[in-house]
Order: sequence, then structure tokens, then C-alpha cells
Amino acid sequence: MLHLDIAGALAKSITPAMGLTAQEIADLRTPMRKNVEDWLKERSKGAHAWSMDPYQKKTVEAVKTVAMKFKGEGIKTVLWIGIGGSSLGPQVLGEVFGAQSPVKFIVLDSIDPAILTATLHGIDWKTTLVVCASKSGDTLEPMSIFFYCLDKLRKSMGKKAFTRIIAVTDPEKGNLRRFAREYGITTLDIPSEVGGRYCIFTPVGLLPLALMGVELDRFVRGAKDMDTLCQKTSLEENPAALLATVQFLMDSKKNYPVRVIMSYSGRLRSIARWNQQLIAESLGKTESKNPIPLAAVGTQDQHSLLQQWMEGPRKQWLLFIRELEKEDVFVPKDVDESWAFISQKSFGDLIDAAFEGTSRGLTKAKRPWASLALTRLDPYHLGQLFFLLLAEVVLLGKLYRIDPYGQPGVEIGKKITREILSN
Repeated sequence: MLHLDIAGALAKSITPAMGLTAQEIADLRTPMRKNVEDWLKERSKGAHAWSMDPYQKKTVEAVKTVAMKFKGEGIKTVLWIGIGGSSLGPQVLGEVFGAQSPVKFIVLDSIDPAILTATLHGIDWKTTLVVCASKSGDTLEPMSIFFYCLDKLRKSMGKKAFTRIIAVTDPEKGNLRRFAREYGITTLDIPSEVGGRYCIFTPVGLLPLALMGVELDRFVRGAKDMDTLCQKTSLEENPAALLATVQFLMDSKKNYPVRVIMSYSGRLRSIARWNQQLIAESLGKTESKNPIPLAAVGTQDQHSLLQQWMEGPRKQWLLFIRELEKEDVFVPKDVDESWAFISQKSFGDLIDAAFEGTSRGLTKAKRPWASLALTRLDPYHLGQLFFLLLAEVVLLGKLYRIDPYGQPGVEIGKKITREILSN
């Protein structure tokens, strides 16, 4: 089960001036209880549609059916085209499960020509499936990459190219939906009321898992079980409410506006970027108070940013994300005598020691931190993690009084870019 530990953020660990006091947390108990109750009432009236995605059995079955169809055609490579919420979630899934997958899963989200050509070098288009995920079907990056890949497919397969494409998009509107209808392309729906960064439990998250042979039912079961916890009105029982409380108080009471999301797992490196987008696009809408997310990876960023976090301005707190059970890979017995202390240690021991060293060092420097620990990195626990972080941002929206849906600032840039290219 996923476990949230906030001890490193509390006053009793790092002094009342730097950490959260029991009274500060107590002052938010009643408001947070009401926020959870309001969230549930709003859900019962059809709001927060993403929160009901794990319960959509028809969607799960549709995804399984589509995946089975293309597996039967000897697909060896999946090119997943998207941007933002349509690519960051699948990127997490590819990093976690890709090594054991029967297909090579590649996420394409860069329009840098050098990156694009290097990534696609050597692709056998006759055994490749192209998936284009775009809610609007009108976003520059995925659609330009899609037409580039379509051209490659056509040159390799002719008219059959359209049988090797899946479009994941709005069920009714948008240019990608129109194009798919015109050419008979297989489609899966992103519900109209579910925004891109909230769509991990739609086919945007479910289809990558199915194509990689990962058990979908365990993924959605993890989300459902976390949902049960997130509906509780007691802070101690509701991890999303507790994490939102810590985040809000760190920013509003202790003046730590920067939230560093640092995964101590190479396979979870992209969860930090996924959560970074979720927070920034959902809550980055005022010039006064809102959290500023920063993605990082352990142990690499211990050697680039940790000095700043330990002794620089006190502007950030850290949220670590860890997996507890790891593969047994060991340092050899025969090492130089100056490194005898790592002889025959597992690499899991090394990364755990690095985490302990960093977290204890932060505590010694009176710098706040918290951690999310997954018992193991499997579909069930990953489903829990995604749902918790989604629920947290909705509850943060209530605390900050910011609508967590929509991203008007992003749309301005998109409009200007389109005008530049059109002219």
C-alpha cells in the first residue's frame, strides 16, 4: 500500500519556525473536511469527471479489445505521439513497464528535428503501430509528428497505412476525430469532460498498459482503492487531503513556494514531470500564492541541486517518491579496499542509503521534506499514486481558491504560434 510520511515537515523535527506545528495543521482540519465533502457533492452532480474514469468498465474492455487486435498483427514497435498530459503519463508507464514489454514503446513528444529523426532511425514501419493521442486534435506538436509518421507509414505500406493507426481523441469533435472518420482509423475516446492532464485513467493511460501486456484491472483497482481513502474526511485517513494540507501550509505559512518533486527511482523519473505539469497548469493562475513545482531525480540531482536546497535561500520543500522493493543487483565482492564498505551491497541498498543521507541531511539543516513510498512498483501501486496526486491538486484548488481546470495562459501561446505559422 502507498504510504505518506510527513514527519520531516513537522515542527518537532525541524523547529516551529521551519516546520509545521500541530496547531497549524489542526486549524485546517475543519476547512479540509468541508473541502472533501464539497468535492464528493460535486462529483455526485457530474463534476470532476476524471475521478470516475477508473470505474468505466466499458472503456477498459474497449481498450483491451483494441490492444488484442493489434497484438495479433505482429506489432513490434508502438510509437505513441502526444504532448503534455497525452505524453507524460504514457512516458511514466513506458519507463516503469517497458523493459518487460513484448513491444518497444516509444513516446514522441518533441518537434526538435534532430530528436525526431534520431528516435525514428531504423524503425521497421511494417511492424509499427502509430498512436496519436490528442484531446483537441488541434495541437501543433502531436499533429505535426503524426503527419510525419503517417507519411513514413504510407511509403512503407501504401493504403494499408491507415490500418496501423489508433487515434485517441475527443469522441465527437476536433480535426483528429474528423480525419479518423474520413480514413477509417481505429479510435478510442478521451471523454469530452476530462482534460488532458487528468486523463491517465482514460485510454491515454490504459492503452499503453494494454499494448505492453500490463494488467489493466490492477491499475484501475489501485485507483479505486485510493479513491476510497481520498473520500475520508479525517486528515490522518485521507492521504490526498493530508498532502494538500502540507503543501498549502508550506507555501502560505512557512513561505516555501517551491515544491521539489524528487523520485528516488529511475523508473519513476517522469512521475515528477507529470506532477509538475499537473500542478503548474492547474494552479499556476495567480500572481500571489500558488505552488511552484520543480521536478528532480535522485540520486542524480543530489549532485546538481542539493547544495542549493541545503544551504541556499529557504524557498523550497521536498516531496520524495520511492519504491521499497527493488531488484537484487549487487556490487561485486572484489572492489578496491578504499571502497570495501560497498562490497556485496545491493544497488537497492545504495539508493536507500542515498535517500537516507539526503533526508537526514535536510532534517539536520532544518529543511522540510515528506515522502511517498510505494511497496513495489507495479500496476496497483502506480494506480494509487496517480489517483492520489490528482485528488490532491483538486483539494489544493479549494484551499487556494483556484479553479484547477483549464489553462488559459497556455492557450494564448498556442494561438500566437498558430498565427505565426499561418502567416
